[in-house]
Amino acid sequence: MTKKKFHQNTIAVRSGLCSDKETGSLIPSIQLSTTYELPGFNQKGDYDYSRTNNPTRNLLAEAITDMEKGAKGVVTNTGMSAILLVCQLLNYDDILVAPHDCYGGSYRLFTHLAQRGVFKLRIIDQNDADAWQKALLENPKIIWVETPSNPLLRVYDIADICEKAKTIDALVAVDNTFLSPILQQPLALGADIVVHSCTKFINGHSDIVSGAVVCKTQELGKDLAWRANCLGVTGSPFDSYMVLRGLRTLPIRMQTHEKNSHKVVELLTNHPAVSQVYYPGIAEHSEHEIAKKQQSGFGSLISFELTGDENTIDIFIKSLNIFTQAQSLGGVESLINHPWTMTHYAMPDEAKKNAGISMGLLRLSVGVEAIEDLLFDLQQSLDILMT
Repeated sequence: MTKKKFHQNTIAVRSGLCSDKETGSLIPSIQLSTTYELPGFNQKGDYDYSRTNNPTRNLLAEAITDMEKGAKGVVTNTGMSAILLVCQLLNYDDILVAPHDCYGGSYRLFTHLAQRGVFKLRIIDQNDADAWQKALLENPKIIWVETPSNPLLRVYDIADICEKAKTIDALVAVDNTFLSPILQQPLALGADIVVHSCTKFINGHSDIVSGAVVCKTQELGKDLAWRANCLGVTGSPFDSYMVLRGLRTLPIRMQTHEKNSHKVVELLTNHPAVSQVYYPGIAEHSEHEIAKKQQSGFGSLISFELTGDENTIDIFIKSLNIFTQAQSLGGVESLINHPWTMTHYAMPDEAKKNAGISMGLLRLSVGVEAIEDLLFDLQQSLDILMT
């Protein structure tokens, strides 16, 4: 009998259910044990030490891997450790090509490791054909892609980049945190590795930190699983349980996130206090057509610039009642972030300017609250700037 390939929504809801054969429990229990009894002398069981293998963490890894249509996944203790894990594939003379407008934490990690001589780094504008040509001539080992980018929501053509990478046998790793497996599947577009900060949409409730790496091949996945155990960056059972619990509502959360975002974009684009809106769902967005081609939705991250100075930003944020100024994104609650002083604070000012990040840029993570309340909150705060 041919095994049916389930829809992503079904995988998200049902992953791990009824896996406890001993008790018949519908929901898998948390396996907190750090160590396991072995079958006998010099005999290995499925589990021996929880850093290496854990039933709860494995269920989450399998669920995310199935949703990304990958071969093997590894759950890590943070999103940054997921990125660090992929970097372990590089030796001192290997080159990593990274985007100039990536998340500030990624930029900090890449530049820090390169300065220590762990690998060589080339930071480029991935929408610049000349920059690509020069980078490919150096035969990089890994090409890092973040799409949509953080915080300007630029979209990069994953399939095109993967075609470029194939010509030089480079691996392509895609940070898919902003869209989740529900709205984008990089492996199906030719990528070799997908990375998630599960802290964000996959968990969705801002109460744990976690990461995941999903590989297209078993061989690569096993290699990274070995390295994760060696480094000690695997995720905890409790955090894995919480992420698996959050994953079950990911499909319906993403629907509401995005539905609310479209209304927020409409308000921002029509308000005189806003000078620029960055959102791939807008037809005028420079990469709108690429986004339509490779995404099944536009997500719920919106960046925009206010007309005014730093004082304007301060007044606007203080006037908000629902949108909370805080780090992170992807939770059910709406957040506002000032990239220059928050997520991208670690980037040198010149690097931020080169990436297009200005002091006036703000980023919204639109939650699942009543859209009427979100719109009222933004409207009244923007209107204050016009008085």
